[in-house]
Amino acid sequence: QVQLVESGGGLVQAGGSLRLSCAASGRTFSSYTMGWFRQSPGKEREFVAAISWSGGNTYYPDSVKGRFTISRDNTKNTVYLQMNSLKPEDTAVYYCAAKTSWRNYYIDTKYDYWGQGTQVTVSS
Repeated sequence: QVQLVESGGGLVQAGGSLRLSCAASGRTFSSYTMGWFRQSPGKEREFVAAISWSGGNTYYPDSVKGRFTISRDNTKNTVYLQMNSLKPEDTAVYYCAAKTSWRNYYIDTKYDYWGQGTQVTVSS
């Protein structure tokens, strides 16, 4: 069982930066693939970033590539999402999630554990 708690969301102006954190409980955190997803009102949940258990592999959709960076610190059971050059269309609730395999890292329904989400609002 893994419990995930996100933090770091807030209100920021367009062009600004935020860093989200996701703290995980459980001794097996280092074995999980971790992902970030987001959802805005009226839209489906969207894949934002994923990182393999070792941190050696990361993936992003084109919508955030070059602006967002996912990282993890397995000694702290924490995964991060650094978001730069934020745009109003990045406004959403951001969720971190964990799964036991790397396969299908971009599909939300393949994840086993989810945090409660943190709101990110980007003003124009």
